[in-house]
Amino acid sequence: MTNEQPAPDGGETISLGNKPTLISLYTRQGQRKYLTQEERQRFINTASDETARAFAFCCLLSDTGCRISEALALTPKHIDYADGVIVFECLKKRQHGIYRAIPASPQLLHQLSKLTTSLSHNERIWPWCRMTGYRRIKAVMKQANITGPQASPKGLRHSFAIAAISAGVPLNLVQRWLGHADMATTAIYTHVVGNEEKQIAEKMWRAWQHTDEI
Repeated sequence: MTNEQPAPDGGETISLGNKPTLISLYTRQGQRKYLTQEERQRFINTASDETARAFAFCCLLSDTGCRISEALALTPKHIDYADGVIVFECLKKRQHGIYRAIPASPQLLHQLSKLTTSLSHNERIWPWCRMTGYRRIKAVMKQANITGPQASPKGLRHSFAIAAISAGVPLNLVQRWLGHADMATTAIYTHVVGNEEKQIAEKMWRAWQHTDEI
């Protein structure tokens, strides 16, 4: 007897026992849940027209793959400028006080430093509720003309993971950055058709075309 059941939207498998939660990058209708590289760049370009605080929020989710609740929990003390990392509390863990550090680009750190100069050590950078943060992301997605299941904070998280793996980041490191308890969950991202696989397919298509011409 299984101890797992499908999520209501058919996108994820929810663990009811000790087994890890397995994600799916496609809905039951075959729609992808991750942003393409072009969509991700379009999202960031559109977000640059927002306020500095909203723009930094969009960049944070896109550049670190953090969960929206983890982003909203950030305070200035969680940003280590000397080491170039942002420290997130893994809020999906049953036990509190479990943290992970994710490298941040100089550009993102610069954005955050400007936002936090007037904040106290423990003051939240984004004093929003989760729904407000979610709506901010959705609004930028709509403005960027990105629609579908991928137009969400989770879509940014998925695209970050795929971009990291495509860039050759080791799977165990991606697992740590995403805060996954089991590597089997992270390995799902390797199933996305990458550039190398597309190039192989293109060679096959060219061979077919040549055969048809004979």
